[in-house]
Amino acid sequence: QEQLTESGGGLVQIGGSLKLSCGASGRTGSSNACGWFRQAPGKEREFVAGISWATSSTTYADSVKGQFIISRDKAKKTVYLQMNSMKPEDTAVYYCASTRKPLSISTLSDLYGYDDWGQGTQVTVSS
Repeated sequence: QEQLTESGGGLVQIGGSLKLSCGASGRTGSSNACGWFRQAPGKEREFVAGISWATSSTTYADSVKGQFIISRDKAKKTVYLQMNSMKPEDTAVYYCASTRKPLSISTLSDLYGYDDWGQGTQVTVSS
């Protein structure tokens, strides 16, 4: 099992930026890909972005394309989510997830494909 720890959440103004980090420990090295998801109050958890550890190929939800950037640092075993031009609708708890399954990039949006999850970090966008 891989332990994931998110950090970098907080309060940001509309139009501002925030960078989330997700550090991995435990049985690292077996992860095939990581993803970021978010869950707003009263809503279902939704896919935000995913990245392949091997190729660094990425995929994004339509709602964040051109706004968020996912990246990874293999040496640090860390995945990042750079969030720019933030809007009130970006307010949510953001979760990092990891999968050992050989998922294709196109299927990284399926939350049921992930094996391990972090505890989440709150992101609040306000005026």
